[in-house]
Amino acid sequence: MTDHSGIPTEILLKLYVIISKIRRVELRIESLYHEDEMKTPVHLCLGQEAISAGVCATLQTDDYVFSNHRSHGHYIAKGGDLPAMIAELYCKETGCSRGRGGSMHLVDTSVGLLGSSSIVGGGIPLAVGAALASVLRGDGRVTVVFFGDGASEEGVLYESMNFAALKKLPVVFVCENNFYSVCSHQTARQANNDISMRPRAFEMPSSRVDGVDVIDVFRKTMDAVNRTRSGKGPSFLECRAYRWRGHAGAGDNLKSQYRKLDEWDQWMTRDPLQEYEKALVAGNILTEKKKKQITETIDKEIDEAFSFAQASPLPNEKEVTKYLYS
Repeated sequence: MTDHSGIPTEILLKLYVIISKIRRVELRIESLYHEDEMKTPVHLCLGQEAISAGVCATLQTDDYVFSNHRSHGHYIAKGGDLPAMIAELYCKETGCSRGRGGSMHLVDTSVGLLGSSSIVGGGIPLAVGAALASVLRGDGRVTVVFFGDGASEEGVLYESMNFAALKKLPVVFVCENNFYSVCSHQTARQANNDISMRPRAFEMPSSRVDGVDVIDVFRKTMDAVNRTRSGKGPSFLECRAYRWRGHAGAGDNLKSQYRKLDEWDQWMTRDPLQEYEKALVAGNILTEKKKKQITETIDKEIDEAFSFAQASPLPNEKEVTKYLYS
């Protein structure tokens, strides 16, 4: 774990709360998914929580974030409304997308989360467009876009990076490299698996980040965000972590068929929540009493969010097309 000295205690505890909240929400979703009341595919981010927490903790409320299909952590870390998120998984009218989008299409403009996209790489050009709009308005906002290692193979990423670098746009590209595109390992798809070197073709500053270490994520994102906000153009982060579950749904019953089990065992010894918790305890920042208080508060919030979602109405069938545009 990276040294956390110099970071205010308030921020250190905030990071812990966010990671814990993402972890506990995802586990609750997974535990209830078999009931088949959540009428939407879900893509869990278990094992990747430190990336969402560390990146979003560097942002202001009105900074923009664009997400992808694995969006729950981004939504929570940016301060989205948890009951509205869970209601969206149940496709209820009270959901953040009014029950029309499901897990892969979360949005909360009140906290700058302009949306997630189920299209691989789909959010990348939208983020660059939002950054261009910020420059034209002069509003000083930074835009962050999250995408996976699979999206790093899409041509739109390179077109977008080129344009962002050319116009010195205030956008930070965050690649969450969990090594698998569905069931295909990165080494089977990419001749060079160092994603962080590719933005340098556009003279864009780029860093490889330990995505399990929330302090490393926080520090390197802060550097990138500060640089970008100061008008020096875009930055790129490759955050490496491991996807604990399958591509979609609960669990990963097929992992022995596409993962190397020694790889699995090695990565499972690194838990972003436990590693950070140990560091905070060792630094006398987190006590057992405080940990219990945080956990109980989060669990109460989760209980209330699921109760709200389950009790909420489904969309009126006569209004299913209400938010469509043609």
